[in-house]
Amino acid sequence: MPLIQWSEDLSVGVEKFDSQHKKLIALINELHDAMKAGKGHLVLHKTLEELTSYTQTHFADEERIMKLYNYPGYNAQKIQHDKFVAELHELQQKIESNPLSLTIDVMNFLKSWLTSHIQKTDKAYSSFFESKHII
Repeated sequence: MPLIQWSEDLSVGVEKFDSQHKKLIALINELHDAMKAGKGHLVLHKTLEELTSYTQTHFADEERIMKLYNYPGYNAQKIQHDKFVAELHELQQKIESNPLSLTIDVMNFLKSWLTSHIQKTDKAYSSFFESKHII
């Protein structure tokens, strides 16, 4: 069973961002599945690197559209995005120095942050983007 299951309550109503969110969920689930199978150490570095890179790409896409349409919540989003990327980099460094530090706590952090961010912060832009006919 995946750690995070995609559902419509995670949809923000912008197809591109929903697709990107699904990819982020898939990466977290891939890492979780490997960890559960005792093979986390085999995919950890590559998957965490890919998660960090893809997260930055996704955030840049969101921020570009927010700036383009003068989304009033841009600054709050940018702060959250920057903080999460910094936390991912810190996590990468910690795991590189101690590969055994990938725990269920780390997985729960990733799950909690992503689902909370989508359901609260990202959902806040749904109606704004809809009003601008961005789908």
